[in-house]
Amino acid sequence: MQKEMKLDKEEQDILDSFERGEWTPVANREREIARHVQYARNTLAKDKRVNIRISSKDLEEIQAIAVEEGLPYQTLIASVLHRYVSGRFVAVGGRTTGRGARAEARL
Repeated sequence: MQKEMKLDKEEQDILDSFERGEWTPVANREREIARHVQYARNTLAKDKRVNIRISSKDLEEIQAIAVEEGLPYQTLIASVLHRYVSGRFVAVGGRTTGRGARAEARL
């Protein structure tokens, strides 16, 4: 007897896509796995310590968001900074962030 799993919308969309045959195998699977494992190791390597001063209000907001996300707040801060500097930070309200924003500001 198999227990039925509850999927959220994103999970259901992925399953539906897979079942429609929209997914194809990756060429050189083992090499791709090794490459992404190395990406993860490089991304997760924390070899520097940084001390910053921020307002109490900002810290409280960050801590509240971290609780909602189920993360330690330091991990959330590191993740936001990483996404910002790598150009993958998603802006709210159509504003540009990261390197693109600095380039636009100079124009």
